[in-house]
Amino acid sequence: MSTTEIKVGGLGGQGVILAGMIIGRGASIYGEKHATLTQAFGPEARGSACSAQIVVSDEPVEYPYVTEPNILVVMSQEAYTRFAPEMAPNATLIYEADLVKPGRLKSGISSFGIPSTKIAEEFRRRMVANIVMVGFFASVTDLVTPDALRRSVEDSVPSGTEELNLAAFDKGYAYGKELLAGRSAGAAASKA
Repeated sequence: MSTTEIKVGGLGGQGVILAGMIIGRGASIYGEKHATLTQAFGPEARGSACSAQIVVSDEPVEYPYVTEPNILVVMSQEAYTRFAPEMAPNATLIYEADLVKPGRLKSGISSFGIPSTKIAEEFRRRMVANIVMVGFFASVTDLVTPDALRRSVEDSVPSGTEELNLAAFDKGYAYGKELLAGRSAGAAASKA
């Protein structure tokens, strides 16, 4: 049985919960996996800490809470500081590169940064930074297919914003693929 624990953290207003819902829905409704979602909010909605916890498995999920995230997605420094110590060995860290400065990571942890807010600003809509991040998540993890996540985005965002959100998803996905290609080329060059 393959189970992956995912935690998405950030501040209220960054779309953290929606990003978690899209990942879970993409895995379960449009993918061929089982998924659960739990959420945590600070005392205020906007500007306080919040997180979405997703468990994705090949089998029905028996325990819906994340104890050691295999994938940690953070959109604020506070979320990184709070959740990074919980990461499982050999976990993957995905972070908002302009808002999060990762400290020294445990051995075996892979990290991938994207300036999702800056990319969202290209669309003149900072609110799609979370969707850019979901596209980036799709490209660097291969946990849920891009098609499943695109369908989940389309069904999860407000009516009339589907085109904007899908473009944001595609931009994040392309950024991740370029990053991975660059890392592969760099690794090949260093072996030569």
